[in-house]
Amino acid sequence: MDNKGFISIEYLFSIFVILLIAIPLLFLSQSVMESSFNIDDNIAHRLILDTVASEISQVNSNGEGYSKSIKLPSDVGYYEITVENKKLTIEYDGKKGETLLFPSNVDSKYKLHSGKSYMISKGDEGKIVIT
Repeated sequence: MDNKGFISIEYLFSIFVILLIAIPLLFLSQSVMESSFNIDDNIAHRLILDTVASEISQVNSNGEGYSKSIKLPSDVGYYEITVENKKLTIEYDGKKGETLLFPSNVDSKYKLHSGKSYMISKGDEGKIVIT
């Protein structure tokens, strides 16, 4: 073989080795990015759930007739929050998260939707009402 053929084989071999290393790294970086987006999304929805729980607790800790208005954000996509007597549940993109409501007396089961405003008030006999 002459020198020109030998150089081109070395060149092809080095390109092949570089591709063998680079392709798995691309797949790994894609999965890491996807995972970080999922974590970011989960944290955003968890913060919304904790905010609603905090607002309900604030209304519950005040006297009868106290009310507070909340607007659920819509910039994180569609979600639905279910308010029950002892817990809050958020459902979005096939995922579900829960948090507990400490001593509260929620009137009935409520469904809150993203992007809407609600009034949380403490009515007669200390019951929490959401309208």
